[in-house]
Amino acid sequence: MTYEQVYQAWKSDPTGFWAKAAEDIDWYEKWDSVLDESQAPLYRWFTGAKVNTCYNALDRHVENGRADQLALIYDSPVTKSLRQFTYRELRDEVAKLAGVIRSMGVEKGDRVIIYMPMIPEAAMAMLACARIGAVHSVVFGGFAANELATRINDSKPKAILSASCGIEPSRIIEYKPLLDAAIELAEHKPKKCLIYQRPQSTASMIEGRDLDWYDAIYTAKAVDCIPVAATDPLYILYTSGTTGVPKGVVRDNGGHLVALNWSMDNIFGVKAGDVYWAASDVGWVVGHSYIVYAPLFKGCTSIMYEGKPVGTPDAGAFWRVIEQHKVNVLFTAPTAFRAIRREDPQSKLLGEYNLKHFRALFLAGERCDPDTLLWAQEKLGVPVIDHWWQTETGWPICANPLGIEQLPIKPGSSAKPMPGYTVAVLDPAGKPVANDEIGSIVVKLPLPPGALPTLWQNDERYIESYLSRFKGYYLTADAGFLDDDGYLHIMSRTDDIINVAGHRLSTGGMEQVLAAHSAVAECAVVGIHDDIKGEVPVGLLVLNTDFAGDKADVVREVVQMVREQIGPVAAFKKAAIVAKLPKTRSGKILRRTIKAIAEHTPYKMPATIDDTSALNDVESAMSELGYL
Repeated sequence: MTYEQVYQAWKSDPTGFWAKAAEDIDWYEKWDSVLDESQAPLYRWFTGAKVNTCYNALDRHVENGRADQLALIYDSPVTKSLRQFTYRELRDEVAKLAGVIRSMGVEKGDRVIIYMPMIPEAAMAMLACARIGAVHSVVFGGFAANELATRINDSKPKAILSASCGIEPSRIIEYKPLLDAAIELAEHKPKKCLIYQRPQSTASMIEGRDLDWYDAIYTAKAVDCIPVAATDPLYILYTSGTTGVPKGVVRDNGGHLVALNWSMDNIFGVKAGDVYWAASDVGWVVGHSYIVYAPLFKGCTSIMYEGKPVGTPDAGAFWRVIEQHKVNVLFTAPTAFRAIRREDPQSKLLGEYNLKHFRALFLAGERCDPDTLLWAQEKLGVPVIDHWWQTETGWPICANPLGIEQLPIKPGSSAKPMPGYTVAVLDPAGKPVANDEIGSIVVKLPLPPGALPTLWQNDERYIESYLSRFKGYYLTADAGFLDDDGYLHIMSRTDDIINVAGHRLSTGGMEQVLAAHSAVAECAVVGIHDDIKGEVPVGLLVLNTDFAGDKADVVREVVQMVREQIGPVAAFKKAAIVAKLPKTRSGKILRRTIKAIAEHTPYKMPATIDDTSALNDVESAMSELGYL
């Protein structure tokens, strides 16, 4: 079948399409209805069904002939180590860890926060929670204590699983002091913490609360999978909100299983036994969907990489992994390939490796500029697929479906909508815009299986944030256009969330940190284009009129504050002092104008600007920072 035939088959019978896809999943009990619309716009998929995510990821493969196939390969150039797990070995480890978690008092429906680096135990922790019906919430290890505390307060975990440290190429990041500080800050106090001691750093333990991972596993009793409702939550993943308060995206068990399993074969073109590598982190949605869950649902071998595209040891790191582990498909962010290209523009290192098993490269997490895509395509000689999705959707909205039919590749476009998604581009009044005209990108309701059914314990915020702007549609908060061939082109965000190396971060949250400095009267943070990271945040500060200290000290201090309170992942390194910020007469800061000045792109003088002299201040500041 062609893409158009598959897409039309979904459109003509959406529930029949997903019911057929669901036949590839092992259920304890089948559904009463494929789609429950009784609480619209809060939709539920496969209501009445009973299932277990961990069983579908591990146990069924052990029982059906894949017990001795590799399930997970942990490749860590930062620790110079390699560990491999067959499906049987991974199942057995997960079953014991599930027993440990249960012994900590965790039952079905309880939450567990996982605050861990890129080690196999992080994946095991996720699967172990799924095994007993606990709801996991993975928090990226780069986040600071107060960010972790907000997530503890919102999800109210009964237990936290962590490690003594994370490891970067040039330093060790101790996690335990951050964890202890977060629990101290949080109003909710978890009863138990399970700590994996890495040899690079030994964490101090709090008696009565903290348990040693090795000791607990040694005495643990393995437990079986338990059935849960398809509509029960599998996990919560927090994403930045425009208010600075994170939103807890909920993923259910049944729809998630069906959609991710379908995507592996049809979108990524991989089948059971293939080697699939998503070069991401378990703290982000890509790590959830395409390191831990989807490859294991499909019966693939998944790569878990603790390293960088460059510097561990060089710009040939990805090629080494692909050759050594016979990777068939790689999924990473355009940032990674921009970094590789910067270090090795002629791709000389590529010639040292044999990539004969490599079939395709998928790029997502931010807009991929055409130059990067064309460079990768030329050097690798395989299809390079730019595709688009979000934390909220959990799997691709638009892509080039290699498993169905390879469509023509258009650099700068994420290709066409996948089954489950009807994409439209609307003007502010909610009317469709003409082809090639930029507008707000929306998806017609209901969202497909695998997409968020709501936010954690906050249906009202879910509706307000995503469903209220355009009736009958999910608001992606991305702007772009459809061309005459039905290809979607993503151009920018429509809000003040910036994308730093594929990580969505709130400028509002950073401004809140800057404003807390005693010398700062006003501030603005905008995302400025960066060839490697996509965007980097830059701050403008207006100081109190009575400030008499060293302005350079203020800049250094606010940079450090953001590092401590948001985390190094924010990549906040530049700020400048200005006399005033450009604003509208109503007091709104003209952030897009600031961004245009910094990026040296044309802009119209805002009709409602309060004081044009403020633009001169911005130009001077951006020149000082090296942007002009």
